[in-house]
Amino acid sequence: MKLIQTITRYIVGLLFIFSGLVKANDPLGLSYKMQEFFEVWGLHQLNDFTLAFSVLMIAFEIIAGVAVIIGWKMRLFSWLLLVLIIFFTFLTGYALFSGKIKTCGCFGDCIPLTADQSFLKDLLLLGLIVLLFVNRNRIVTAMSTRNSIIALAVATIFSFGLQWYVLNFLPIVDCLPYKKGARIEEQMKIPAGAIPDSTVITFVYNKGGEEVEFTADQFPDDFDESVYSFVRRYDKLVRKGNAEPKIKDFVLLAPSGADTTSAIINQSGEMYWLFIQALNETDKPAILEQLIKLKKDTEKTGKPIYVITSLAGEVEPLLATVETPVLLLRCDAVAVKTAARYPVTLYRLQDGVVKEKWAVR
Repeated sequence: MKLIQTITRYIVGLLFIFSGLVKANDPLGLSYKMQEFFEVWGLHQLNDFTLAFSVLMIAFEIIAGVAVIIGWKMRLFSWLLLVLIIFFTFLTGYALFSGKIKTCGCFGDCIPLTADQSFLKDLLLLGLIVLLFVNRNRIVTAMSTRNSIIALAVATIFSFGLQWYVLNFLPIVDCLPYKKGARIEEQMKIPAGAIPDSTVITFVYNKGGEEVEFTADQFPDDFDESVYSFVRRYDKLVRKGNAEPKIKDFVLLAPSGADTTSAIINQSGEMYWLFIQALNETDKPAILEQLIKLKKDTEKTGKPIYVITSLAGEVEPLLATVETPVLLLRCDAVAVKTAARYPVTLYRLQDGVVKEKWAVR
């Protein structure tokens, strides 16, 4: 029985550490997934706290995994793990049986799992953790208290340190469809022979205290972000397909409202894309400095610079202060967040292929 307990501890501990490390590579991805659940449940007021929830949850997974492997304070950690896995099982079960969430983000974007795979994985973990919980009083660590505390302290510092790094300098391992070497046009296509979902993208904005809905190709003629305040967007499924492209809903709209997506992603030569997903006062000097550098580089070569954002009304006055030939493009907030894992992210593309990515800070 002791051997079974030891094997179970290592399986559970390693799975939690692995799951935490994969998500620690991109904590923003988990926070966006949390927002997706909150949007479905109508808990919009929690969206501002999802990044903090994400960082804490990821750190706990890694720390708890280490604690289980060394068998430290199993009376405490068996309770914590049991509560956590019941919560995870509820989430994956909800995603599977409601059909409203396609993936749970259990292993991040690097190892995407379907809703049924995630649910089965959590059921297996639930069984293993129940076994540890039942035998929690019999599990004693072989390490000294001092060494156990050191191991957990190292795990704590590492888990928070890794997340701090990727939040400031982009993920170490880029698993997004916008990663280096990806051709944007190819990522927007569904696999050959597959039937795509037929959906209608609907935006909800607040205008004068009232919610107004319109589709992506029917923006109001008087649309202005100083008048319209973004509330949410949702996709209404018209017909279910059997596959979908890796990049969805990436539409670039010119100031005139014209769809310029195809023209830009198929443009030959070198170009720069500056994604702005959030505009804080502290970001403005870095943005201006970056634009000035790009101006010097593009004056002789004529390389185009595109600023892509969902905050066109806020960004336009900032661009007016720099004498740089920049085309401001409006894009869906979700698409910008997917492409830019830092509030301001710069891409260098060559013939539609991502060559470099930087966090502008």
